[in-house]
Amino acid sequence: MMTSLACCEMIRSAAICGLLVLAFSCGAAIAQTRDLGGGFRDHGPFARATTSRGTVCTVDGEGRNVILVWLFDHRYSYALAVIDAATGDVELVPRPIPNDAPFASILGSNGRYYTYMGGHFIEFDPLKREFTFVEEGPSRAAMSMTEDDNGTIWAGLYPGGDVVSYNPETGEYRVWGPLGQHPSQRYPRTIAADDQGWIYMAIGHAEGQVFILDPGTGQVSTLIPEEFTRANKGVGVRRHLDGKVYAWAPYGDEDRRWFELHGGQVTVLDEAPRYNPRPIIADTQGLFHRDLPNGEKVQELDLIEGKLVVENPETGDLRELSFEIEGEGGAAMGVGLAPDNTIVGGTYIPSWFFNYDPRTDNWTREGCYGQWNVTTSAGGRLYVASYTEGVLLEWDPAKEWVPTEKTNPDSNPRYLEQTFAHPEVGRPYTILAYPDERHIIYGGTGGYGYTGSGLAIYDTETETSQVISHHDLVPWQCTTSLAPLPNNRLLAGTQVEPAMGGVQKADVAELYIFDMDSRRLEWHAPMIQDATRYSELLAWPNGMVFGFAGRNILFAFDPDKREIVYQEDMEPRFGLTAYQQGPRIFVPTSDGRIFILFNAGIAELDPETYTVTMRAEVPNSIANGGVYLDGRIYYSTGTNLHSWEIPTAQ
Repeated sequence: MMTSLACCEMIRSAAICGLLVLAFSCGAAIAQTRDLGGGFRDHGPFARATTSRGTVCTVDGEGRNVILVWLFDHRYSYALAVIDAATGDVELVPRPIPNDAPFASILGSNGRYYTYMGGHFIEFDPLKREFTFVEEGPSRAAMSMTEDDNGTIWAGLYPGGDVVSYNPETGEYRVWGPLGQHPSQRYPRTIAADDQGWIYMAIGHAEGQVFILDPGTGQVSTLIPEEFTRANKGVGVRRHLDGKVYAWAPYGDEDRRWFELHGGQVTVLDEAPRYNPRPIIADTQGLFHRDLPNGEKVQELDLIEGKLVVENPETGDLRELSFEIEGEGGAAMGVGLAPDNTIVGGTYIPSWFFNYDPRTDNWTREGCYGQWNVTTSAGGRLYVASYTEGVLLEWDPAKEWVPTEKTNPDSNPRYLEQTFAHPEVGRPYTILAYPDERHIIYGGTGGYGYTGSGLAIYDTETETSQVISHHDLVPWQCTTSLAPLPNNRLLAGTQVEPAMGGVQKADVAELYIFDMDSRRLEWHAPMIQDATRYSELLAWPNGMVFGFAGRNILFAFDPDKREIVYQEDMEPRFGLTAYQQGPRIFVPTSDGRIFILFNAGIAELDPETYTVTMRAEVPNSIANGGVYLDGRIYYSTGTNLHSWEIPTAQ
């Protein structure tokens, strides 16, 4: 299961910035479905893909130019690839820690490659082709890294805002502790050192502050007085060739003010300084350093085709090499049903579209725009609510696939610019095609650093969109589940956890009823004690709405009485339900049955008696759901599509 941090931030480089990816060739492919017994089938992987989490060029112990690539699939960053720039030969060096992936890395001036992930500082020496320093530390992962003038490597860490340093010459590793305190998860996305050795670290999102560390004394101060800090307006630091560090941050009513920082002293600037940064090979997980030590340049590193193109700038000659790296694939965000009765969805990191036709046992896989968090069908189209922009994509399965471009209305899937809902909705958790098949409604958490999120409503006839603020729904909460109600209303469930980097301001999740005609809140209440998220809702013809609070509390809600009429903890009997941002726990069938996807098996819910009965234990754990098609339930095991044939009702 993908953790929230692993899903956060990285998509902007993996999906939007076009990071290097190795995967199946695009287009149609024939599956080889395997019978697992007991009515279960394995239809194959969603996308056997690997992507980069940082790429740099350096030299190995034999003086050969090499490219270092942190490889990522459902195992997170499972190995560092060493690719010979002259031959294309590849060596994989397994990661030295149990799990995790880089969110920042740096190629030191000594030619060694550094990152901090999984609570460990890590040094890779290409001369030895091995990890030469691995040391445990605080927090989880570096969000930024830099090198000072003495060659010491510094890292700013998520989520505690800690700072660590490592001197490769002396071997001294030091934990400086958190710089300041804040109730949010802290993203120090930039860190810099001036030529006096002072360290400056910027933390944005809900905090909006620059911290100043004196390595001589360990004392920490702040740049912006607390009363003038502002959230979600952009803050950062940058080292220049003049030895000074320049910072930008919101200040009171100003969206951006520039500062000169040197030796711990602060000078307010009237305008932005001339751009003159000190060259440091460091960046986020999107780092792609192309310059080989011999002067050649990596023109192309295509992990889709396994193609490396190296240019000699002096002659203009190009050298094309082939290589092969086999990944185990990205995991699915969920399994949906397309209008043409095929199975559809998307994987995360890398972001790939998949489409499986059970009638022909054929797959189609394509690179896609953004992360396809949740999907629904209406009017012969598939609608996708995509992370990180909270925007809708519209796919017509009857037409040829045309890669999504924002400015190309003939793209298929089409980018519906008018539905751009960020920051009110940044990470969609739920989507509903209202029974009128005219309105597409979706919600989730907001943009990074935001608390609470809105409800987005798209009218497919007028092609207009509206976002209802959380202040007009349940303040400081996020809409994470939806179900239609009679009389043009809908029932929604919330989550108290904010977006990544936000500050939680509510304690108990709520249900609310929303009127589609007036676009106003009709009712809301915290119905289940200690509930922090309503994961899914399912409206049923008998008037009940079934739901899950968290991954264990099954309930039945009577929207007319506005009462919970049944509630039970499923975990003691069945374990936890399937999980994802849009989990698809309930799977209704065309003949009026309701199935529930637990990690360990598939159960059936009697909608009249509320009795739950386990129908089948699964051969591989269910990750998320989940749709019904032609007598079978299709679901994700993470990287593979499985299905189960439903026995005849007794």
